Amino acid sequence: MPGAKSAYVDKCLNEKFIGVDFGITEDISDYLSDDIKPFKERYRKIYLEKRPHKSKVAAGLACGTIWTVCYNLKKGDILLCPDGKGEYLVGEMESNYYYVPGEILPHRRKVNWYKTPIRRMDMSEALRNSSGSALTSIDISKYAEELELLIKGDKSPTITSSDSSVENASEFALEKHLEDFLVKNWRSTSLGKKYDIYELEGEIVGQQFPSDTGPIDILAISKDKNTFLVVELKKGRVSDSVVGQIQRYMGYVKEDLAEPYQKVKGVIIGFDDDLRIQRALSVTNDIDFYKYKVDFKLYK
Repeated sequence: MPGAKSAYVDKCLNEKFIGVDFGITEDISDYLSDDIKPFKERYRKIYLEKRPHKSKVAAGLACGTIWTVCYNLKKGDILLCPDGKGEYLVGEMESNYYYVPGEILPHRRKVNWYKTPIRRMDMSEALRNSSGSALTSIDISKYAEELELLIKGDKSPTITSSDSSVENASEFALEKHLEDFLVKNWRSTSLGKKYDIYELEGEIVGQQFPSDTGPIDILAISKDKNTFLVVELKKGRVSDSVVGQIQRYMGYVKEDLAEPYQKVKGVIIGFDDDLRIQRALSVTNDIDFYKYKVDFKLYK
């Protein structure tokens, strides 16, 4: 998103670039590398010095966005940019990072914008919800096949997944929608009795929360603010893969987001468990497994 409410989208389109700001007024080239930790350590301090009222989480998100846009996206990667009017510009990353002091969005990359945008109304509900996040940047790679069809002008996405760890494609498709259902109905679930989906300045940012090992399906925090909860949907994947993934997310939250007094717990949600996930969780602390049940009825 180029500025609040896509304020600078026309400038980005006309001058063929995408950029970020966050008040960092220096060339960051020397700190861009595969290891994000030194980058975060330096610029989180600078960010909080200029915005002492902001939280550690907000600072981490800002630094993560700068690093993602300026370094982690590679030449040839495809990005979407909301125009604030119901459409998304589609572009291909064309250059490495460059700095333009004194300009808006001074930390930039050149972009080859495509001629035809994607209409928000043509997206699936799951993709609309994910791409409508309040965050500045969000990874929507799990919708790659649907997006490729939309870019080609085809509005009929199929039930497939390019993730090699997915065993059950139909279960994967169902649980893409389950995530949105959980967010919308969070307060009526057993988890919602104790935890709230993470918010920043009144905006929910806990859905597809970015981490340095991929987006967390749902990040929540206990009502007493003492415990973070990482929620990961199984999405038809191999059990070992899901357990390893949620452990990595929990490690990220513990190291990057949590204060010393805060704990980190995890929940995996799936249609059914199996022996592999039972074995893995039997020697894993602070991770629970929840089954969901789909109940659809019609009454006359």
